[in-house]
Amino acid sequence: MTEYDSPWKESISLYFREFLRFFYPLIEADIEWQRGFEFLDVELQKIKRESETGKREVDKLVKVWRKSGEEQWVFLHIEIQSQRRSDFQERIYIYHNRIFDRYRKSVVSVAVLGDEENGWRPNNYKRELWGCRALLEFPVVKLLDYDIDELAQNPNPLAAIVQAHRTAQIAKNDVGVGYANKLSLIKSLYERGYGREDIVQLFRLIDWFIALPKFEEDRLWQEIQTLEENKKMPYITSVERRGIEKGLQQGLQQGKQQDILQLLEIRFEDVAQELKQIIEKLDDIELLGKLFAQAVTTQSLEEFESVVSQNVTDGEERNVAESESEAEKEE
Repeated sequence: MTEYDSPWKESISLYFREFLRFFYPLIEADIEWQRGFEFLDVELQKIKRESETGKREVDKLVKVWRKSGEEQWVFLHIEIQSQRRSDFQERIYIYHNRIFDRYRKSVVSVAVLGDEENGWRPNNYKRELWGCRALLEFPVVKLLDYDIDELAQNPNPLAAIVQAHRTAQIAKNDVGVGYANKLSLIKSLYERGYGREDIVQLFRLIDWFIALPKFEEDRLWQEIQTLEENKKMPYITSVERRGIEKGLQQGLQQGKQQDILQLLEIRFEDVAQELKQIIEKLDDIELLGKLFAQAVTTQSLEEFESVVSQNVTDGEERNVAESESEAEKEE
């Protein structure tokens, strides 16, 4: 299953300026980058908790300064999903207003749509009754609009990330197509003039977007080794590859753990430390996905805790049974 949320969160954190330069160049050109910028993840979580949308999304709140000297808060809402959502515009409107209510600062909301429905391009929210009108218009870009061949020629790291997202959508569950697309994309990294650090980071992000079975990953790695030997560019060592694989697994695991806990905190506010510790110890990606779905629909924390307890107990019993079976085979 393709994972979009985690690599997009990581991409914005790593390449925030490049993100704006790629999608919103007018905004990027108006920021005073010498003053730096600040991600306000903690502040955003407080706002989301108050909003109680109970939804999973990728978003960022960033404080920047304009070249005029004015402090500007940029609310980046990155919508990465395969189908439209009826509450999308309303959620941006709610977050936009919540940020302004809390900090009394100008807010700019932007959106990137990563779904596959060409006709869905929401860019405003409005309500009107008896002459009273509320309206928010926000700029939107659609990943479907980007040509993959043109992306391959673009040196901005975000072009490679968009290319990974699009090629993952095209491949879907076709391993052969996924392998060919991933290999082509990785090869293009060496042609775009990236330094070693960018290639390693982008390789890691592409691994997130386009996951392959282990046999195909090993075959891909052999191709990359041959490529690096021919180009005399030993960028990704065997040790780094193992680190990328381990980091990918840990990143997926931690990302899903955080999603569950954040959703529970948004819906129920107070989550017991004991429950947090149980969730943070779980390493079964499939089980974590199941528990996230449960966190969305559960009516109470007590109901959710009961489901967690049952699944953890079942898992422990399976582990014991597997251990005993292995011991019998050895005898």
